Amino acid sequence: MALLATAGLTAGPEQTERQLGNIEAAQKAEGYGFRNGSVVVAPVPFSSPMIGTGLALGAGYLFKTSQDANTSVIGLGGLRSDNGSRATAGMINFALPGNRWQIKALAARADAAYDLYTGLGVLPVRQDGSLVRINAAYGVTPELSAGILLRYLETGITPNAGLLPSSLQPDADLEIGTFGLSLDWDRRDDSDYPTQGTRLTAFATRSHTLGGLSRRYDKGYAILDGYRPLGRRGVLALRGTFCAASGNTPFFDQCSIGATDNMRGFNSTQFIGAHSASVQAEYRRRFSKRWGGVVFAGTGWTGPEFGDLTQGGSHSAAGAGLRYRVSKKFPVDFSIDLSRNNAQETQLYVYVGQRF
Repeated sequence: MALLATAGLTAGPEQTERQLGNIEAAQKAEGYGFRNGSVVVAPVPFSSPMIGTGLALGAGYLFKTSQDANTSVIGLGGLRSDNGSRATAGMINFALPGNRWQIKALAARADAAYDLYTGLGVLPVRQDGSLVRINAAYGVTPELSAGILLRYLETGITPNAGLLPSSLQPDADLEIGTFGLSLDWDRRDDSDYPTQGTRLTAFATRSHTLGGLSRRYDKGYAILDGYRPLGRRGVLALRGTFCAASGNTPFFDQCSIGATDNMRGFNSTQFIGAHSASVQAEYRRRFSKRWGGVVFAGTGWTGPEFGDLTQGGSHSAAGAGLRYRVSKKFPVDFSIDLSRNNAQETQLYVYVGQRF
């Protein structure tokens, strides 16, 4: 996935977009041009610490504009989880020949229930709203692209019982417009199951509230992924993430362990701050054409400033997972991961594709 718009509202849309995004890899058009596309429908179970366990359904029309272009997709999706969270989304990812231009658009509506970790303890809340995001990128070279990001977010937050803490009340009902710049330098050998190469993605955004009291905040983050083959069937995957947000950023748009970096082991609303950093490593191994497994570990930090990241201690997790190749033709895996963090908490993750 690209930009994680929020830690709360987009728990639903991001899960939906993830399923739709993996439809692109599940089946690819054999010919080129819109008329040579194909329709794919994919029901996918999922599990996450934030919104629980449920089912996502994605349907998409896939096609390629040329042999050297990424797969384009027009998709619709929805999900529902056992804690009452639900979301619907539509997306268009369009890649011109040679990936000279890539346009990605997402529109989503969500009603998410989750636990918000505050200084007063864990507060169950509901967050609903609408999200529209457009990212248009120009391919400077076949590996390097730069673009602009536009986002509209309307969201409301209510506690399931009692009142929101006074520190969170300014974030309870917001309408936000965002403009940003994006950079993607992708040198991986494959986008579905990379075995070597690197990828650097970076975003810098400025957001303004629309209506009510004027509020402006900035956010930027960078993610560096690296891959190296180990033997004939093994791959070492590495990820480093840095994130920074200005002091008046709403809590759901701040840097987060689990949301910004996709790290396993923690609820993505558990460790939120104006700044964060994390490192992750994963060893992937294929046992057969269908079956594989992974072991992984990661450590992250959050704080009001980069110089204060270690004051709150490190937040670490490790675990293992199974992979089942759902397609004989394309390297797309159904993934089940079990993670244990340094607070002795166990988390289950079920999803399609690789974590990074």
